Amino acid sequence: MNKFKYYFVLLLAGIAIVSCNKSDDDKSVVVPVRDYAEQYKADNDSIEKYLKTNYITVTDNYDVTIAKIPAGGTQTSIWEQQEYPLKYREVASRGVNYKVYYLSFREGVGERPCNFDEITVSYTGTLLDGTQFDSSYGLERDFNLDIYLTNPIIDGWPEIMPQFRVGTRNPAGADGSFTYDGYGAGVMFLPSGLGYYGNPPAGIPVYSPLVFSFKLLALKRSDIEYSSSAQAKIGDGVPTYLEDLNGDGYLYDPRDTARYPTLTDDKIEDTDKDGIPDFLDFDDDGDGYTTRFEITKPTDQIGWGTLDGSPFYFGIRNYYPWDPMNDDSATPNVDETEPRGIPSRPSGGLTDPTKPESITNPAKFVPEDYTKPGRLRIHLDKTYPYQKN
Repeated sequence: MNKFKYYFVLLLAGIAIVSCNKSDDDKSVVVPVRDYAEQYKADNDSIEKYLKTNYITVTDNYDVTIAKIPAGGTQTSIWEQQEYPLKYREVASRGVNYKVYYLSFREGVGERPCNFDEITVSYTGTLLDGTQFDSSYGLERDFNLDIYLTNPIIDGWPEIMPQFRVGTRNPAGADGSFTYDGYGAGVMFLPSGLGYYGNPPAGIPVYSPLVFSFKLLALKRSDIEYSSSAQAKIGDGVPTYLEDLNGDGYLYDPRDTARYPTLTDDKIEDTDKDGIPDFLDFDDDGDGYTTRFEITKPTDQIGWGTLDGSPFYFGIRNYYPWDPMNDDSATPNVDETEPRGIPSRPSGGLTDPTKPESITNPAKFVPEDYTKPGRLRIHLDKTYPYQKN
């Protein structure tokens, strides 16, 4: 009996020791995030090795297969093949100057998205070892390129997608689905710093470079000024891509110093220099009048009205479009014609030529103020509306 008690106590002690060790093992260990620059060196080496040891097959429909060149194989590597010359885009992020490689099988025939638009794509994502971690399986899916959403897209997509154009959508088939022609198609090879880095979803190892083949089918333009009081993005009436004043397809927020610590002036489009880029600013020129107010059409210039004593169609929109618009033939029951774009400061004669120009004695708009190419639009001109005397 005493011997049994001895072994029973010994067993309990052993269980206690194991339990304590297990408790210690279960404690969360905080692992510091790797240095972005050091990780990029490793990623770039891995990506370039991948490009030099794998070959690509592309079908007529731009479906893609990437495979490793076998020992003694005669296939031409992605790095060396010339049918689709390897390209790269330089991307500055988190203090690192990335060189992001990509292939363009077809640029596309339609409009380019900017890096905050919504896009429709089909795609497949794989790791460098060929493991597929995601796919739309040939079906179209919608994504918002806005990196500041609650569940943001990875940083690499908004940097590469503006290099391509969307296609044209065909009428719906018998099953209600759509097909597309002329879409942009390619592959991007992303270092982990522009992917999921140290916080990937399940199934993707930390610090993994990513490979995405894609077809860019369609886009929806965004207008993303954010109202903190309404907790919603309500826009300022000017689509985000039109606030990209240099037209390169990319907009950046200089206040995001973690992601963009070294933004140069040519990448910051901030008309009033208030630190808020135009695409996030409700008053682009800082004159105290919101952009939406300045681009609002007079109430007597919506729909049919009178101009110079004759009937005139001003268009049905409440706001001026960026430039005059033609009717869309695909919507025969609606006339989208907008003969006037956002005007410049009025350049016609004064209401009372005997008095100086002021808020009570404004100049008159002339047709060229609404249509002249390159005009300085009123929401970007701090001298208009006039200040009160």
